[in-house]
Amino acid sequence: MRAAAPAGTAKELQSLRPRRWDAISAAVVLLFIVPELLPRHGGPAAVAFDLAFAVPLLWRSRWPLPVFLVIAGLAFVQWLSGTRVLGDVALLIAFYTVASREDRRTALIAAGILQFGVILALARWFHGSHIRSFVGLTGLVAAAGILGRNIRNRRQLLESLHERASRLELERDQQGRLAAAAERARIARELHDVVAHNLTVMIALADGAAYTLRDAPDDAQVALETASGTGRRALAEMRRLLGVLREDDAGQSGGGRDPAPGVPQIDALVEQVRAAGLPVSYRVSPEARALPDGIQLTLFRIVQEALTNTLKHAGPTATAAVEVSADEREVRVSVADTGTTTVAGAGGNGGAGLRGMRERAAVYSGVVDAGPRPQGGWVVAAQLPLPSSAPAEEPEPE
Repeated sequence: MRAAAPAGTAKELQSLRPRRWDAISAAVVLLFIVPELLPRHGGPAAVAFDLAFAVPLLWRSRWPLPVFLVIAGLAFVQWLSGTRVLGDVALLIAFYTVASREDRRTALIAAGILQFGVILALARWFHGSHIRSFVGLTGLVAAAGILGRNIRNRRQLLESLHERASRLELERDQQGRLAAAAERARIARELHDVVAHNLTVMIALADGAAYTLRDAPDDAQVALETASGTGRRALAEMRRLLGVLREDDAGQSGGGRDPAPGVPQIDALVEQVRAAGLPVSYRVSPEARALPDGIQLTLFRIVQEALTNTLKHAGPTATAAVEVSADEREVRVSVADTGTTTVAGAGGNGGAGLRGMRERAAVYSGVVDAGPRPQGGWVVAAQLPLPSSAPAEEPEPE
């Protein structure tokens, strides 16, 4: 609430500024009453006209054209009465206001009315010096109009600059919100991959330990130790992700971050899944181990998610085969199992895991296909073009 007070005060001061100038202009016209009070000058009629000219100027900023027309009407009455007063300068002030606040057509009409008044005044009061008086009065009219138009143009320029600055600020805020949404989506994918895979492995190991606890306690102990190690690795990776968030928020360089997993880490991933009870065969071409870090992370996460789904849904007798290969144009990854997976069990097109794999591949213009195999089981296949034909890489968390 306190922050709104200065802005409100500024608006109030800005609204008071035109009123202040209106009062000053009216006071300037009232100063011409002093000469009218001198002997052999205008007398009471001149003072009355000066007062009549000054009062409408108090509202000239709010109603420019009506005030000008009122003063012009008073000037015509003055002309009819034959009273010469110095307060006629109010016409120039009112015309300046019209030129500075109204459109060009209105300003030209007001200029025509004022110029007609100049001609009337010359016909009645300026005998013998028409040309010189006409040039002088017309120059005053032109000066008031030009000054008013210049002020109007400057005001419009400032308003356009303020509007542009506000629009740029709004666009900046929108870009910030979009970037934050994209970052949240990226982090959500990372957390899903880490948590889902490691929890699935830990559940499988815990179930295996429970089955073998009485008959083979040594195997149960090995399974529990593996589950414990899996949990520690999951906790370490969670801490790494949260550390990335804290370092990004604090603006740190993040030079101490652990490297993101890639193709070399698929070996350990396969061993982890094997320890959970799923037989997995794994083949990788040498070219795949030399890919850019971002593509390697994408391949690792696709394999991780596919094996996680196999552990969840393929059944206790299933086996899996992982193959990663690359050539000059693209890299391919395939994860196939021999289980009894159904479309609903694997997540289908609407599953969060499959959707995350497709989003990761789409970053590099890649595609992911998933579906049942003709000979039974389920297969996940992805193809990603290599950087020579792919778009610029999106930065990945390290």
